[in-house]
Amino acid sequence: MRYDLIIFDNDGVLVDSEPISNEILAGYLTELGHPTTYEESLRDYMGGSVQRIRDIVRERSGRALPGDFEAGFHTLVFDEFRRRLEPVPGVRTVLEKLAAEGVPYCVGSSGSHERIRVALTKTGLFERFGAERIFSSQDVGRGKPAPDLFLHAAKEMGVEPGRCAVIEDSPLGVRAAVAAGMDVYGFTAMTPAAKLADAGATALFSDMAELPQVLQ
Repeated sequence: MRYDLIIFDNDGVLVDSEPISNEILAGYLTELGHPTTYEESLRDYMGGSVQRIRDIVRERSGRALPGDFEAGFHTLVFDEFRRRLEPVPGVRTVLEKLAAEGVPYCVGSSGSHERIRVALTKTGLFERFGAERIFSSQDVGRGKPAPDLFLHAAKEMGVEPGRCAVIEDSPLGVRAAVAAGMDVYGFTAMTPAAKLADAGATALFSDMAELPQVLQ
């Protein structure tokens, strides 16, 4: 393995949450008077933080989302996560292989710590990380596409940015990894390959089971 640390995004990379969360987000924004389709939610918000959602809605409509937007959104999302969230197919085997080879890995997600914990616990992946290897946009001043989160994760894990590989499925995340000076591997299960390539992905893959070979 040519990397000293693998940083995984959470939503859409470790857990198959993007269809659930974007379906709910589109419906919730529409209910609040900001008509949004599922496809628009994927295009505009996938990979970003809740603050990014607030900023975009305010910029487009001139109106702020209510103060309890995040709490309301997360209540809806967490209920669905606990009911039907599953891990991304093949990801358990990938984590097992990395552990067997002694390659450190961690999470670097735009989601809140609570969201990450709920998702990883429901899918049985939390024990593969533990709280000490989970990093959230809550930990830094700026979320993706700024490099802050990935640089913070690398620093906390004691690894130079140039020795890190990031696994991402959104253009925002790819851009953040590139800005951090890290190689980034674009997972194309939910996002067109061209969008990840245009954002600067080092390489692309469509099946999580392929990742260990791709990283060699």
